[in-house]
Amino acid sequence: MNRRSDEGPITIYDVARQAEVSVASVSNFLNWPDRVSATMKERIAAAIDSLGFVPSLAARQLRGRPSGIVGASFVNASNPYFGGIATAVEKLVADNGLAVVVGSSHESAAQQKRFLDLFEQLRFDGVVVSPSDDDLEPLRRRRDQGTPIVLVDHEDPEHRLSSVSLDHREGGRLAAQHLLDVGRRRLLFAAGPEGVRQVERRLDGCRLAVGQTPGVHLEIVRAPDLDLADGTAVGLRIAELPPDRRPDAVVAGNDLHAIGIIAGLTSAGVRVPDDIAVVGYDDIPFAAVAAVPLTTVRQPIAEIGTAAARLLLDEIAQPGRASREVVLAPELVVRSSA
Repeated sequence: MNRRSDEGPITIYDVARQAEVSVASVSNFLNWPDRVSATMKERIAAAIDSLGFVPSLAARQLRGRPSGIVGASFVNASNPYFGGIATAVEKLVADNGLAVVVGSSHESAAQQKRFLDLFEQLRFDGVVVSPSDDDLEPLRRRRDQGTPIVLVDHEDPEHRLSSVSLDHREGGRLAAQHLLDVGRRRLLFAAGPEGVRQVERRLDGCRLAVGQTPGVHLEIVRAPDLDLADGTAVGLRIAELPPDRRPDAVVAGNDLHAIGIIAGLTSAGVRVPDDIAVVGYDDIPFAAVAAVPLTTVRQPIAEIGTAAARLLLDEIAQPGRASREVVLAPELVVRSSA
């Protein structure tokens, strides 16, 4: 902790005294290290390490220096998909000397605004955002005012914000087409609440594949959320139907939902994939080691996070640069569930 039990907080004066250098030299070391000789850097660094000194972020900002921190607001950081993106973002920005603070908006525009306001008040260097809704105008205004912002899993129709996104319509088509290719004809799309653009595009892709194959029926079931618990509830509801009224295949809105659906089905004696095949979306780490290894549509999670971090670092280094868009392709991964 940046405090001495007998005399209060440790300051740059204590560091200067320990290193036997001037206070100005310590200040230069912290803020303009290129002004300090290699020998002096070693002495000051050793003193900082010995004393446990931590520079004041507020004081750094008052001098007009960058905070060295970027913010990240995700729809749900506890979801392994967003957790994987956060990890990739953190790795690249750490390699460039920055730190990351992550928050979850839980699809709440108000919560997202609170995070972004806090990031701005603390003068974070930039922000990665997985938007909570389709209203991007508040984010566009922040960027126009000088805050570097990069969207994740979303694109800006006006092309004013840099973004990294996936072709979700193609991902949904791949999932449904695989089920059709293995002979399934009664499909169910297990979605979350209406209005989540990425999931709605996956549904559009399923409809496209189904529409090109005669004799196929597509049903849509919505749940309050795309988590394990709601997935399990959906699986149990399907299992309660008479066998001749059940779907023979399910496309889930994401992997957590799919794993929950499989749990609900198998707990009720429905066999996966013999009776009902299930396809997920994301390819989170749990997908390959689930009780029934999950066939899913892979999003290149690490690539998404790395691309977002790289765009953000570029915007921090070059304020006002033109926005850029990165669109990645999904990939079908076939395992045991379908």
